[in-house]
Amino acid sequence: MGGVPSTPRNTGGDDVSVAEYLIATFVGEKSFPLASDFWNKLLELPLSSRWPSDRVQQACELFEQSNGYTRHLAKLLIHLSWCLQELLQASDDQSSIYKKAVNATYISSVFLKYLNENGKSDSVQELHLSLDESEPVPHGFVMDQDIQNFVMHSVLSFIGSNEVSPNSYVLHRELLNFMLVTMSTQLLAGPSPGPRDANPFIDAAMAQEKSIVCLVVRRLLLNYISRHRTPPNANSYMYSDGDSQGILGRVGSAAASFVLLPLNYLVSNSGGSNNPLAECSLHVLLILINYHKSVMSDESMTDKSDDSATSESVSKIHVFSSGNTFSKALANARDVEFDRSDVEGNVHPAGPHVRIPFASLFDTLGMCLADEGAVLLLYSLLQGNSDFKEYVLVRTDLDTLLMPILETLYNASKRTSSNQIYMMLIVLLILSQDSSFNSSIHKMILPSVPWYKEHLLHQTSLGSIMVIILIRTVQHNLSKLRDVYLQTTCLATLANMAPHAHHLSAYASQRLVSLFYMLSRKYNKLSGLTGDKVQSIKINLSGEDLGVSEDLAAELQIFTDFLRLVLDILNAILTYALPRNPEIVYAIMHRQEVFQPFKNHPQFHELVENIYTVLDFFNSRMDSQRSDREWSVQKVLQFIINNCRSWRGEGMKMFTQLHFSYEQESHPEEFFIPYVWQLAFSRCGFSFNPDSINLFPVPHPAGKEIEDERGEELEGKEKVQELKEQRIVFDP
Repeated sequence: MGGVPSTPRNTGGDDVSVAEYLIATFVGEKSFPLASDFWNKLLELPLSSRWPSDRVQQACELFEQSNGYTRHLAKLLIHLSWCLQELLQASDDQSSIYKKAVNATYISSVFLKYLNENGKSDSVQELHLSLDESEPVPHGFVMDQDIQNFVMHSVLSFIGSNEVSPNSYVLHRELLNFMLVTMSTQLLAGPSPGPRDANPFIDAAMAQEKSIVCLVVRRLLLNYISRHRTPPNANSYMYSDGDSQGILGRVGSAAASFVLLPLNYLVSNSGGSNNPLAECSLHVLLILINYHKSVMSDESMTDKSDDSATSESVSKIHVFSSGNTFSKALANARDVEFDRSDVEGNVHPAGPHVRIPFASLFDTLGMCLADEGAVLLLYSLLQGNSDFKEYVLVRTDLDTLLMPILETLYNASKRTSSNQIYMMLIVLLILSQDSSFNSSIHKMILPSVPWYKEHLLHQTSLGSIMVIILIRTVQHNLSKLRDVYLQTTCLATLANMAPHAHHLSAYASQRLVSLFYMLSRKYNKLSGLTGDKVQSIKINLSGEDLGVSEDLAAELQIFTDFLRLVLDILNAILTYALPRNPEIVYAIMHRQEVFQPFKNHPQFHELVENIYTVLDFFNSRMDSQRSDREWSVQKVLQFIINNCRSWRGEGMKMFTQLHFSYEQESHPEEFFIPYVWQLAFSRCGFSFNPDSINLFPVPHPAGKEIEDERGEELEGKEKVQELKEQRIVFDP
């Protein structure tokens, strides 16, 4: 027991034969103890060739059969932990230890991934993460400790404590891929996390000390900010055995091939990122902060009925969340440049916390917001971290964040995912909840907006551009998507902005009045159809007609609410900001006929009343000067500007100022967990057996053409349903 297999003699660089023999021994039936020199030989191989995919499959199948007896996965993970611990402690030449750590990480990822994909159940027992009781245990190793806790402690400690450098880049990248593999057990469960879901490694990550969690969150964010490129020597810097390319002879990163793996076995090459470490760090962070562990408790109660003298014990099951330490660490992250407690005396949570450069994070997000992962990170920070939200709100260059979002919304019809649109709109809604934000965006003037093609936007305020894009999104949705939630989010954001409008541009003002006209036409059409259908039902008494009538009535109510909300937006501008917005007065005067049908309408007349108070004020003064004068556009606008100075708001009815806020539902993980994993697939190039995935629907290759045409729309409807359950709340 414990002997080292006799390896073939290396005659003239026959590394492939040695590698094949040792890998075959690793997946075979003979068990080697932890202290065996076999592990050093395996992990020191300068692996430089590949096996065909059928050999890969065969090796993994053999390993699945033998691992229950040999416990080689558990032993390999222990050796990985020891290598990482040694790296953190060693100060001398570490190249040989790095080599062993990279090999251990990669080999573990390959076989663990196969076991996750092909397990007969979602039970952690199939991984056999324990040692046999008869196993000779080396000095200092605690036999009964959880191996998943042991390895996750070492992996996370190394990621958090070790700086990324040209010499450590490869190992950092492999460890992040290893994290994805270990956390991929989430893919086996359904979209709603349950108390019986088995996620041993991610649960172990959540159980780590707060200090380690904070270091990991900090490192992942710094990786994302720094955007390290793959070093030129990443393929050979520690495997320069003559002319051999070494284990890292891979495409673009440390994780595309192995001696027994074809090019794309573990990680697909479809991600195509120039910054693979940054992308992988972001998605590992998103998976960690959105993890949700449901815990089931069983309480015993005594049930005493009135008609029985006996007492019966009944069990009451409670399911609750165990909390997420990574999410809390991100929520409590602070800026390295500024600690608010020094100025405001606020009490922050005691103990370690994440300190990162908010300025660099802000700039990085601004550069990357075309990517969905960046939008999700920005949402997570704004929603959960009050320090970062306040930092964003006091920045004087909000266009850094807003312009990429607005440009993406402008191009939304070009196959931008539904989830990305919703997340961006929610980000805008969250920002619009702050009055200082609504004021400052109107004070920033942009010289041009080259990507906006319908109209020349010259010297336009950021606030006006935001109004234009939100209205355009509403109008596009009315004609294409007809999504009530999207409409509501856009209009709620506009309502928050309305009282703070300042020098709204002519084009933005025209688009706002045009939006009212567009909605009014739809309302009038539905109103007419509903009336006709009611008469038809009275005559025919048809059950089918009754169902159609109910649908029409529901749609009519939706457009009634939309129309009232747009009137509320116009009222807010006229009531609180008329002197500062002559262009909105001009737009209303120019199209005043569109409001006439609603002047005496029972559902709208009180909201239209203020508009006519404004119209009467300016029309009467214009009529008194109209005798022999020709009115050009510029003369009318100048007239309005002059008379705005004498406007006192007399006769205006004061309505409650609208304020909408975003409120996350109690189970956001049902949307976010599938979403972040789909992003990991698309951006990190992470691959997984589609037949094993239960977390979200996976299109099969045979249906690719259909998916290209319809898949995005169908997928969007399924995925955003949970997102729509997040609430937009009116704050009275």
